[in-house]
Amino acid sequence: MSEDTKTAFSKAHEDYGTTTNTTGPELTRTENPADCLSESEAVEVGLRKLEAKKMHWYSYLLTVDFWAIIAIGQVLSLCITATNTFSTFLAQAGTSIPAFQTIFNYVLLTLVWLPIALYHLGPRQWFHIVLRDGWKYFILSFLDVEGNYFTVLAYRYTNILSAQLLNFWSIVCVVIISFALLRVRYKPFQIAGIFLCCGGMGILLASDHLTGVNGGPGVDMLKGDLFGLLGATFYGISNVFEEWFVSKRPVYEVLSFLGVFGVCINGVQAAIFDRDSFREASWTGPVGGYLVGYTLALSIFYSLVPLMLRMGSAAVFDISLLTANFWGVIIGIRVFGYIIHFLYPVAFVLIILGLVVYFLAGSILGDSKKPWLGDNQADGVAGIGTAKLKALNAAKKRVSLEGEGTV
Repeated sequence: MSEDTKTAFSKAHEDYGTTTNTTGPELTRTENPADCLSESEAVEVGLRKLEAKKMHWYSYLLTVDFWAIIAIGQVLSLCITATNTFSTFLAQAGTSIPAFQTIFNYVLLTLVWLPIALYHLGPRQWFHIVLRDGWKYFILSFLDVEGNYFTVLAYRYTNILSAQLLNFWSIVCVVIISFALLRVRYKPFQIAGIFLCCGGMGILLASDHLTGVNGGPGVDMLKGDLFGLLGATFYGISNVFEEWFVSKRPVYEVLSFLGVFGVCINGVQAAIFDRDSFREASWTGPVGGYLVGYTLALSIFYSLVPLMLRMGSAAVFDISLLTANFWGVIIGIRVFGYIIHFLYPVAFVLIILGLVVYFLAGSILGDSKKPWLGDNQADGVAGIGTAKLKALNAAKKRVSLEGEGTV
């Protein structure tokens, strides 16, 4: 038995900072027939086993993965709601520094994920990746920073209703880019699910307009709308780019570079554009608390996004965030005195129903199997949430049972 084949299930790597097999959860070292398979053979066996299961239209909806995606999507929405709430508190306190307040998020990502990356990769390997792929991570960080900046900037000039409507453009960008560059082919149920989610968001925004919660003229509607479109475009591109990255590389590597380059890019931007706002800002104890809350919520958000992108996709990620506005209004009722409209629950149910419809396409792997990684996911990493890891685990289970004579 060659050393290469022995490592199919026993070679340890790390992802999300935990002991894993090829960056997935640890598979116990055992002497069983699974050790005789190469990784590619094991993945092929596992994928055949998973995809050969008898499928019904509701099969994926009964899996743990589906409900995990729903749950993670709502946690991410709550994180976004928290950042919006803290940003509102900061603005009310006279502290509006969009670039500067976000830099703390990238600092925290660097402090958490860079040591983990250096521990697992080693300084030499990490710097080798900088020389080889640093420019790619720089582009990812630039897109992410600018998406944050221009979206926040849009709210200065336009009203919230217009800015939220423009966020639909990020979903359009994700679908177009995924189709054109990553060879993603959307099925009728997936397209119907996206439209249903957007319809739910449209009802939600219409109810905002009826109650006057998000109405009111902006300072410069045209400028604000253009900034909103630009921010949504950056967001859409960065989401697809990050999905591509985390499907091929360990999460700690991606987040460490996102943090390091994010600090540099955001720092320069804050120094150029936030100098006057920084001098005019009010620095008090509550402002410090708001910044801490904003940073923690955003860092949790960034740390969970890769898992969402692996188990689902950039499209699923974007449409899941549509529920953030619903949670925002729930918070707004208690904190800012908003009045809820009867259409809000209807809109929320439609968005969740749209996610359900999206996954009626029939694949037990959902969106975790990425077309750009090949039929056997050979180009992907076997990390938490990936189809490759699911296939390896399925293959191990099948071959072990065959070895025991139970199948």
